[in-house]
Amino acid sequence: MLEVPVYNIDGRQIDTWKVDEAVFGGQVNASLLKQAIVTYHANRRVGTASTKSRGMVAGSTRKLYRQKGTGNARRGAIRTNIMRGGGVTFAKTPRDFRKAMPKKMRKAALRSAILAKILGQDLMVLEGLKMDAPKTRQMAGVLRNLKIERTCLLTLGQRDPNIYLSARNIPDVTVRIAEELNAFDVATRRKMVVTSEAMKTLTGQES
Repeated sequence: MLEVPVYNIDGRQIDTWKVDEAVFGGQVNASLLKQAIVTYHANRRVGTASTKSRGMVAGSTRKLYRQKGTGNARRGAIRTNIMRGGGVTFAKTPRDFRKAMPKKMRKAALRSAILAKILGQDLMVLEGLKMDAPKTRQMAGVLRNLKIERTCLLTLGQRDPNIYLSARNIPDVTVRIAEELNAFDVATRRKMVVTSEAMKTLTGQES
């Protein structure tokens, strides 16, 4: 059994949350986790870059002048790539960089990412996070109490507009609900703060 520290909003550890590593796959599958991150990066690429080849630009295909006797270099049509206004040598065309990854593999990669955070002592459970109105200063104070100085993934059990609006202006803080987590978000953030409700969802416990 693994132990995850539980903190309150004042930054004091009040309890520990026991987690069975078997819930998150038992061990970190590094190769699967890397595959998920590469897939996420590939799916973010737009792939709309486009340039014109010599067959796409306007201009005659006639040879500019005869091969010999003019004193000029051997020259072909005006649309060649070495001429101003000519086509690009290796023209770019729109392409789809998207990679497919089965749902079961995505879930397994997410479990590995969460397990890696627990083993690295970079995951903590936060108890009592509630806000009556959007207050960025209050949210920043909570993160300061938890000694979070770099990137952080704040995971909620359900959507909370006040918490989201309070955290969106804080640099390097990402807010997600437990059902929308992906391996990329978990793996690319230094710390992961999970509310008690979200932790129940991740571990499969009843609310």
